[in-house]
Amino acid sequence: MTLAEEQTAEAFARAWAAWPKVGRHPVPRAWIVRTALNAGATWWRRRGSEVPLTMRETEIADARHEPAPGVGLDAGLLVALRRLPARQREVIALRVFLDLDIDSTSRELGLAPGTVRAHQARAMAALRKEFSPVTATEIR
Repeated sequence: MTLAEEQTAEAFARAWAAWPKVGRHPVPRAWIVRTALNAGATWWRRRGSEVPLTMRETEIADARHEPAPGVGLDAGLLVALRRLPARQREVIALRVFLDLDIDSTSRELGLAPGTVRAHQARAMAALRKEFSPVTATEIR
């Protein structure tokens, strides 16, 4: 079982155990996703910055930038998303991939709605800049 599968299973187990609370949540699916993200963050905090000695530097770099098998996203987009600051990635994940509105996203992340809008605008600007075609005036 991969780490992502373990975190997902943990999130669903917690949702099942706390279903009376989770069932009242405005977007239970977002609660489960956030719980899985928190499980991952906890795992990384506990693990620290340890890297197995058997991995070479190139393998470590490849592991950071390769998309997970079966993920339906463009590899370039995944790399660009990984370059964003953590809070911007969270906002994009909740707003774009889970289709939450501003208020639900702000409640989920504990941010003001204006802060969510700002993070989303900065993230989208960075992604647009990364994927915009080069114009003739920029080449000169």
